[in-house]
Amino acid sequence: MKGIRGRLTANFMIVILVSVAILEVLLIYTVQQNYYGSLRGNLTNQVKISADMYSKYYSDTSLEDNILYNVDAFWNQSNAQVEIVDKDGTIVMDSLGTIPEQGEPMEDIQDALNDKMGEWVGKLNGQKVMAVAYPLKSEGQIVGALRFIGSTSEIDQDIQDTAKIFIAIGLFVALVVGLLSIFLANTILIPLKEVTAVAESMAAGNFQIKSRKKRNDEIGKLADTLNYMAEEITKKEKLKNDFISSVSHELRTPLTSIMGWAITLQSEKFQQKETLNDGLGIIAKEAERLTQMVEELLDFSKFVSGRIKLKYVNVNLAELMEHIRKQLTPRATRENIQFTVVYPENLPDLLTDPNRLKQVLINILDNALNFTPAEGYVRFEAEVGEKDYTFTISDNGCGIAGEELPMVKEKFYKGKTSRSRNGIGLSICEEIVTLMQGRLEIRSEVNVGTTVVITLPREVCANG
Repeated sequence: MKGIRGRLTANFMIVILVSVAILEVLLIYTVQQNYYGSLRGNLTNQVKISADMYSKYYSDTSLEDNILYNVDAFWNQSNAQVEIVDKDGTIVMDSLGTIPEQGEPMEDIQDALNDKMGEWVGKLNGQKVMAVAYPLKSEGQIVGALRFIGSTSEIDQDIQDTAKIFIAIGLFVALVVGLLSIFLANTILIPLKEVTAVAESMAAGNFQIKSRKKRNDEIGKLADTLNYMAEEITKKEKLKNDFISSVSHELRTPLTSIMGWAITLQSEKFQQKETLNDGLGIIAKEAERLTQMVEELLDFSKFVSGRIKLKYVNVNLAELMEHIRKQLTPRATRENIQFTVVYPENLPDLLTDPNRLKQVLINILDNALNFTPAEGYVRFEAEVGEKDYTFTISDNGCGIAGEELPMVKEKFYKGKTSRSRNGIGLSICEEIVTLMQGRLEIRSEVNVGTTVVITLPREVCANG
């Protein structure tokens, strides 16, 4: 959790610092532009006023005479340094009293001599300044340029002071928001830590513990998922235990009969052949029961591991149904159950695995016969539609309770009645029908009967 807290806090701080830094740069830049814009405006207004004054009142006298006799009029209303430039670009007067060494005229002076407003920012005499130049005109002709120069040192100092204030405020904001980010990180980490603790407890085998859902967000959904997983594991564990108990009981019953008769046949001398045949018959019957249970377990293991592959061939359904009728009719007659098999004439072939289809049908018919009392009925019917085959097995047996119906096809589920078996037969049937790209549906009502409908497509993918 410390690692996640550190990463979350670091990510928050990176976002905060980058945002504050960008905002600080924008603010300082805006302040700088405002200060420099104010100085530029002042210098521009002053130079225009002075240039207009020259044009109105002094233009009838030459520039050189004005410098000699009226020079104060150009700067007595300004604190800026003033320079006068002749039309050749040569500085002929400087209010500081000294004329600097001259070379190529500055760009602002060149602009002014070209009848444009000139502006320049740079260093002059080792000091950063801003200069504004404006043309001097006499009778519409440019006779020179007037240049006002203002120092930016005070402005730069003000900008630095303002920047320090902004930086201090930014650091304070970053500190406050950083502390808030730690709090926000904890609102994520504490619930996540609780969910992790619950998951660790579940991993240790405690599925009775529950994760508390505090918010309807991703962590809340994770808590719901953990709780659901624990409930499912608990339910499957119970089903598995019931299954093991049921299988152990069912295996013990035939084994007890086999062992009892084997010991009896071994230890006594039978004078009557009939008694011997009865004992051997019981042993054979119980051995067959054991074989069937073992086959179901093996099939179940194969389905779970995904090793079952269907072998598709064209199956004559009429022959298959007749075979099933002949196989189960003796049992139905013996148990006084009316067993009928119905299918249309000219029943078309079905591309499927005949052994697996027969396994499904016999398993379901065996259940129907097992849960149907004497003088009841079991009906096995086949129908053909445009796109699928439908096999319907119905009876008027004891039925299945509504609360059990959704679970009868689940793995390991064993019904509550005494006739219920180990709970994997219907699960295997469901797996086989699904592999055949069909569906198996069960409808039932207690003391009314049960109907099982198997639907298989007429056209299937043989690799399915």
